[in-house]
Amino acid sequence: MPKFKFEAVDQKGKSYSGNVEAADEAAVFSMIREKGLIPTTVTSSDGKTTKAKPKGKKSGGKDDGMKKEINMPVMFQKVGPKDLMAFTRQLATLVNAGLPLVRGLKVLGKQEKNPMLKKALSDMEEAIESGSNFAEALVQHPKIFDKLYVNMVKAGEVGGVLDKVLVSLAEFMEKIQKIKNKVKGAMMYPIVVLSLAVIILAFLMIFIIPKFEAIFADVMQGQPLPGLTNMVVGISNNFITIGPIAAVVIFLMVIGMKFARKTPKGAYALDNAKLHMPLFGHMFLKSSIARFTRTLGELMDSGVPVLQALTIVGETSGNAVVESAVHVVHDAVKEGENIAPTLASTGIFPPMVVSMVEVGEETGELPQMLRRIADNFDDEVDNAVAGLTSVIEPLLIVFLAVIVGTIVIALFLPLISIIDSLNA
Repeated sequence: MPKFKFEAVDQKGKSYSGNVEAADEAAVFSMIREKGLIPTTVTSSDGKTTKAKPKGKKSGGKDDGMKKEINMPVMFQKVGPKDLMAFTRQLATLVNAGLPLVRGLKVLGKQEKNPMLKKALSDMEEAIESGSNFAEALVQHPKIFDKLYVNMVKAGEVGGVLDKVLVSLAEFMEKIQKIKNKVKGAMMYPIVVLSLAVIILAFLMIFIIPKFEAIFADVMQGQPLPGLTNMVVGISNNFITIGPIAAVVIFLMVIGMKFARKTPKGAYALDNAKLHMPLFGHMFLKSSIARFTRTLGELMDSGVPVLQALTIVGETSGNAVVESAVHVVHDAVKEGENIAPTLASTGIFPPMVVSMVEVGEETGELPQMLRRIADNFDDEVDNAVAGLTSVIEPLLIVFLAVIVGTIVIALFLPLISIIDSLNA
């Protein structure tokens, strides 16, 4: 029987190689997949190589220069949520219309404008033509397709409902992105207003108040300035020194938080603080719960086993506190317990969520119930964003009025003192 040398990767991207005996290349690919690996190349004893993942053309070919021109920008490109949502929905339409998957990827690849996604579509097309399935082709591009995406596609392929799963994926990503944009929008308004307030304050402290100080020195002729004016002038005199120090401290804090987020304890502490923020904390929690329930519901409805679904949900939750709670639920379910009581024991999920999950488990309609929970919390986040905007706007206006008003009053107090002395 012929001997073959193979190269493969696992789901985490770790490389494997070895030698096997088989009837042909197709049999080698099948043997590798049965071991849970994703084949990349198979080389026969006579040196013939069959590739499951495109490696690009040999150096010196007529397209070599073009490859360099395309690959260089790809290093600095990324596939945004809008690009991925559009691709997923378009592919679902093509597959639902009866177009073969490879043909659909080719059609979308020709019209795709994002260089990174275009290159990935070309790679996936060749990988599938070489014998890989769609999920195996996706897993070779982890920067574009996360574990949630790959596992839902895998479940769709196994169940023969890939088109429906792709539609569900597109709708899921659209809803998740919509709620993210609303939360970011609620945060952006106060950030912009406060940034403008700092700029205005810096302008007054650096350029305006020193001029008034010089005028007061001439006009007051040694008389003491009012206490409020002295305070404002003192802040202005030290602002050039204090300002850069404050900027450096803020910069170091931001860098420190980024480094802390890379550690499990740091990420947990930051996300826990995020969930307990005044005004915004409840909104972040509701957003995280909506994402958790919607993701779990989509995975279970697609046919992904509950334990595997919980693992994926934990890794894609976007919040370390929620991820820790999901790990607790995963371990409890693995021991044979139901999801609802374990959710209650974490102390994160509200009683309403626990009750609805319990009903879903009892009726056998847990995926549908999880979607209803997600829809309900999405509506609550919408209402929270609207409520926050209506509360924050007058608060920021009052805040700016107090700052600017204090400076104006401080500058006018010496003038009032001068007028009083002249009248006396």
